[in-house]
Amino acid sequence: MKTKIAVVGGGAAGMMFAAHASAGGADVTVFERNPQLGRKLAITGKGRCNLTNLCPTDELMASVVTNPRFMHSAFAAFTPADLMEYIESLGVPLKVERGNRVFPVSDKAYDIIDALRSEMRRHGCRIVHQRVEDVVVADGEVVGVVCDGNKHSFDKVVLATGGLSYPRTGSDGDGLRIAARLGVAVTPPSPALVPLEIKENSPALLQGLSLRNVSLKMIDEGEKTVFSDFGELIFAHYGVSGPLVLSASSHMKGDAKYTISIDLKPALDRDTLDRRILSDFEKYRNRDFANALSDLLPQKLAAIFPQICGIPATAKVNSVTAAQRGAMVDALKDFRLTVTAKRPIDEAIITSGGVSVKEVNPKTMECKSISGLYFIGEILDVDALTGGFNLQIAFSTAVAAARSILE
Repeated sequence: MKTKIAVVGGGAAGMMFAAHASAGGADVTVFERNPQLGRKLAITGKGRCNLTNLCPTDELMASVVTNPRFMHSAFAAFTPADLMEYIESLGVPLKVERGNRVFPVSDKAYDIIDALRSEMRRHGCRIVHQRVEDVVVADGEVVGVVCDGNKHSFDKVVLATGGLSYPRTGSDGDGLRIAARLGVAVTPPSPALVPLEIKENSPALLQGLSLRNVSLKMIDEGEKTVFSDFGELIFAHYGVSGPLVLSASSHMKGDAKYTISIDLKPALDRDTLDRRILSDFEKYRNRDFANALSDLLPQKLAAIFPQICGIPATAKVNSVTAAQRGAMVDALKDFRLTVTAKRPIDEAIITSGGVSVKEVNPKTMECKSISGLYFIGEILDVDALTGGFNLQIAFSTAVAAARSILE
């Protein structure tokens, strides 16, 4: 008799599990409430699908922000290189871009979705577009699922319902509610990889401006730097977003207060930057201060820089003192913004929190207290930085569960 498996959720983790388990001879049914599979996968990487990161193992582990040790076995058993080999075996050529990020050569997320769906169907996997309302357990063991009030019998149930980010794609917390009803401990979900709201008005004045090649630090109340990196950020009416900010947000804990420090000129040390300013001032010595910044800063930022550094916009450049230049250097090397809040969870790329990893066997993804119940992907209390790491978590946990059941 084939093992009958219900997979609840047809996203990245659910599809990868179904493809592997059905190829291994299991009788797999995927329950996906949306009319299409992989809706969230389709919008990752701005529709290009950054499906993993081909970095060294230590860097992969360091990129997991919450519960990295839990991922050790799953990552070792199904590495980024293994994932790339598997996807390419399904007929989707891949490429590695800046920062070791891996994308399909076509830059189309749907090529990944179509390949996984075709593999599922080739091995007889059924896809049912219905919502699973509950998981049925008897004597500490899974016996089936409930859809539309009707019970369907299964030997194993795999919950791959995601977290709470992008609820329009279907990840609205169903799986977490089912887990909690079954007595499985759930860490309250919170947004991760999410834009940040800022107290000061400067981001609103800079709305739409994207800054590349800047350095960002996230600093806690004790002036300790909890995150720093180099890259791109974007100003918005509410505050800041972009890859740097999203990664920084994952290092914010609880109700602690944070400030952001942006180095607008990370390639220049303070002395070199001062000499650069002096050179610009010599070039524009007869201009007002506000009109002498065009070589140094983008137009939008130059327009508000006088208020940021405290030098009158109408001051003549040839009257700016050494102390005022020092204030300019301070503002360019340490542009401070006060974080007031994360944006709502439905704007987050992923969810922090979820099924407690203490409840799950890290080698098999099986629930320790309920035999035959498995958790894979974002439903787990594991999250990582941007760059393909979160999809690797989804795929590695899916393969771990599939191999465990097939064995």
